[in-house]
Amino acid sequence: MKQINRTLLLSLILFSTIFGATRVAYLRPGPMMKIPYTSIGPSPYLFTAGFGSELHNLSPFNTAGGAYFSMDINSGWTLGFSTAQSADTTRLANLEVSTYKAPVEFGFHIQRRVYVRENIAFTVGLQDIVFENKTKGLNLDPKELSFFGIVSSQKQIGQYNMNTFIGFGTGGFGAIDTVNTDTLTEEITGTNAGVFAGAVFNTPYLEKWGGVDIVGEFDGNGINVGLRIPLTSDYRLNLGFTHIEKLPKWKERYWEGHAGLTVGFEITAPRGSAIKTPGSGPAPPIYEPGPIHMAEMDTTLMLADYMVTTLRDSMGMMNNEMRNLITRLSAMEHHSKFLEDSLKAVRLNNNVNEQKMNEAMRHLSRSLRYFHAGDYRTSLQEVESALDANPNIALAYARRGSIYFKLGDIQRATINWNLALRMDPEYDDVRNVLKALHEKRLKSTSMIKE
Repeated sequence: MKQINRTLLLSLILFSTIFGATRVAYLRPGPMMKIPYTSIGPSPYLFTAGFGSELHNLSPFNTAGGAYFSMDINSGWTLGFSTAQSADTTRLANLEVSTYKAPVEFGFHIQRRVYVRENIAFTVGLQDIVFENKTKGLNLDPKELSFFGIVSSQKQIGQYNMNTFIGFGTGGFGAIDTVNTDTLTEEITGTNAGVFAGAVFNTPYLEKWGGVDIVGEFDGNGINVGLRIPLTSDYRLNLGFTHIEKLPKWKERYWEGHAGLTVGFEITAPRGSAIKTPGSGPAPPIYEPGPIHMAEMDTTLMLADYMVTTLRDSMGMMNNEMRNLITRLSAMEHHSKFLEDSLKAVRLNNNVNEQKMNEAMRHLSRSLRYFHAGDYRTSLQEVESALDANPNIALAYARRGSIYFKLGDIQRATINWNLALRMDPEYDDVRNVLKALHEKRLKSTSMIKE
C-alpha cells in the first residue's frame, strides 16, 4: 500500500501542462480560503461539507462556484474532495450573448501532519488534483496541481485564538501573468512554485457557537480576506473578497487572478459523544468494548486538555478576585479599628474635660463662699485652683478680677475682666463693670453677679 501511494504521488508531481483551473475560495479542507490549513491536533469534526460561490461581475452576472467535502482520518491524514465550475472567460462586451459553458472540474486534496511540537505543526500534501470533464472525458490538469509544505503556529492572545501559517508550494501557488489579462491566447509555461502565508483569528463573538473567525491570507498571487460567521454550532456562513488588490480591475473580463466576492455555507458533523437524547434510553459508554481508535483517543485528550485549561484559567481568575477581596476586607478592618480608636480617644477627652470642669466648678463654689465671707486671699487661691483645672472658664477670670478689685489692685482686676470678656464676648456683667470703671463710677455700680 505504501509503495502504491509513493508511485501515485511521484506520478502526479511529474505532470506538466498549461490549462487554467478553478480555484474557488472555501473549497479546501480547513477554514482558509485558498491556502492549505493544518493544526496541532486532529479535527473535532467527523466531516465537513459545504458550497461556495465567487461573484466576478454584476452586470452581466458572472460567477464561479462549487461544493466540497473533507474529513480527517487516522495518523494525521486529511482527505478532501470538491467539484467546481469556472466563470465565463468571454470578454465583457460579448458576455451577455456568450454560449460558453465552463467544464465541470473535480478536485482532490490529500495531506498529512508529519511533525508536531508544542504549538507548532508541519504538514505536507497535494492540493488541487483537478480533473476536467471535457468532451473527450476526464483530463488531469497538472497546472493547478500543488505539492506543498506548511508550518502552523497556534497562540492565544487574551480572549482571541490565533493560528498563523507559512508555506511553499508548486503549481497554483506560483506567480501568474497579471499583465495580459484580456487575451484569449494561452502561453505554455513550465511548473511554477511560490510561497504563501495566512492567519485566522478566532474571536469571542458568538462564542457559544464557536466564535467568529477573521481570515487573511496571501495565496502566492494575491491577498484574500474573509469572515466566517457561525449560525449555530454546526453551521457557518463564509464571506470574503479574493485578490482585493485587483479590485480596480473589476470591470475586466474574468481571468485566473480576477478579484471576486465570495459567499459560502458550511456544515460540520461533530465526532460521536455520549450525549443522552430524550427517548433514546440510557446513554452508551464513550468507548465500546474492543480496540480503542487513536483518533477518538486524540480527540478526547484534546477536549480534556481544553477543559482543563479553561478550568485553570477560571480558577486563576477566582484566586485573583479572592485576593482582591481579602485585601479590601483588610483595609476596611484597619479603617474600622482606626475609627474605633478615634472614638475612644474622643470619649476619653470628653471624660477628662468633664472631670476638670467638675473640679473647677467645686473650686469656684468654695471661692464664692470665701468671697462673701471677706476672706479674699483664700477665695483667690480657690480661683487659681479652678483655673489650673480648666483655664477656659470666663467666670473664673471675672471672679479673680472682682477679688483683685476688693484687694485694691485695679490694674490686675481690669486685666482679668478683659480676659473674661475676651473668652465670652456676651458677658454683659463684665462689660458693664468695665464701662463703669472707665467712667469712674464703679463705687456706685453693683459688683458682678455671681
